[in-house]
Amino acid sequence: MNKNLLYIFLLLFAVGCGNGAKKNNTIFFAGEIVNPANKYVVLYNSDNIKLDSAKLDTDNRFSFQLDSIKEGLYHFEHAPEYQYIYLHEGDSIQIRLNTMDFDESLVFSGKGSEFNNFLIDLYLVHEKEERIIRSSYFSLEPEEFHEKIETLRKEKLQNLKELKQEVTISEAASEIAEVSINYNYYNYKEIYPFEHRKRTGRKLAHNFSPNFYAYRKDLSFNNKRLNYLTPYYNFVKSHLKNLSYMGCDKKCGVKNEIITNQLHFNRHKLNLIDSLIKEEELRDNLFRNVALEYLLGVHDNEKNNAIFIDDFHLRSGDNRHLKEINELYQGITNVQPHKKIPDLMVTDYEGKEISLQKIAKNKKVVFYFWTASNRRYFKDVTKKIAEISKKNNQYTFVGINYNTDNATWKGLIERAQLDKDNQYQANDQRELTKTLIFDKANRCIITNNAKIVDAFNSIWSANF
Repeated sequence: MNKNLLYIFLLLFAVGCGNGAKKNNTIFFAGEIVNPANKYVVLYNSDNIKLDSAKLDTDNRFSFQLDSIKEGLYHFEHAPEYQYIYLHEGDSIQIRLNTMDFDESLVFSGKGSEFNNFLIDLYLVHEKEERIIRSSYFSLEPEEFHEKIETLRKEKLQNLKELKQEVTISEAASEIAEVSINYNYYNYKEIYPFEHRKRTGRKLAHNFSPNFYAYRKDLSFNNKRLNYLTPYYNFVKSHLKNLSYMGCDKKCGVKNEIITNQLHFNRHKLNLIDSLIKEEELRDNLFRNVALEYLLGVHDNEKNNAIFIDDFHLRSGDNRHLKEINELYQGITNVQPHKKIPDLMVTDYEGKEISLQKIAKNKKVVFYFWTASNRRYFKDVTKKIAEISKKNNQYTFVGINYNTDNATWKGLIERAQLDKDNQYQANDQRELTKTLIFDKANRCIITNNAKIVDAFNSIWSANF
């Protein structure tokens, strides 16, 4: 018998065996990973808590037997990729996917597969539609945009209705599908005013017809089951941004329809979350999102950052992300202008450890970052550094490599004929990320005699 058929037969046999009078609550989830990226498949619940992991066998197959989990939306991860799966008592679901085309190749089979195939098809269609909407729809006038979005939304709801006529779908599963459909399209309406202005140059439209935002009267932010859904969460973020912008007064410093007072604008968002959102998990996640966007995206001065974090603590209370945000705030405080660059240890070409402060002492230094996992970027950034160095010799350009084994790192340095005295390797990527608030590959840190001039510049746009 063919191995694939035998595997499926044994899976279905296991589900079918036992006392026929008893309801089988066990869930079987199994499958095959073609071109695996690692040896494991990991299953998580809606709180992003790891439930179980399964090791791939010699045929790249895995299997889970789950005896005590509730019906609902979960996600499985084969790092670095992941995807949703809806599980119901008695399901026996098998998947097959190829990591070279992860989402597009994913197919479900077995009991419970119909609804999961519907969800993955919905996800793929939304991806294709997004390209069209962003390239063509946002430049349309409000009414025409509204009509096109509503047409797409109603098509998906009709597809769901037809599926429910063919197979039995629980009320909870049906709600998940409807929310995924509706809030995906509602999100486009929330971001429309901003995207429309980008594409047309026209002022933001504040007055829409009553039907444009008609869904707002039925919004609820207290359904815990929805927090896990990406379309819903994205919508809530966009909705709060829209409300904050449209309701913001002159203190936000709106000039040419651009917010100039980011501190006030983001405190405005904190206030909206505090007043509108009561569901604890959603509330915590939204507070975290605003903090990350402000602290990492705005790069405000130390005084304004302190005002923001005080307001964050006042409103967010015992936030589950408090430790992360406090560490981020402290890290950003440590790399403000005029402060010494953190005394982080790195390793030179000869294998000796040295601190960033010692490297930067008594000269002007630009620290830039690269990794062997992105060869194209490595080639581009080394070319850029060579060009800048010819035009401006008052700076020493120091490369910090991360996430590369020592032999590969040295090989790349030699082949690119880089100055070995100005190339170093991070001892610990996590420590590098945390200490220098390293969030983008194109970051560069400019120092003068070991004191920070700018810790959040780009190697492509900095004016050296």
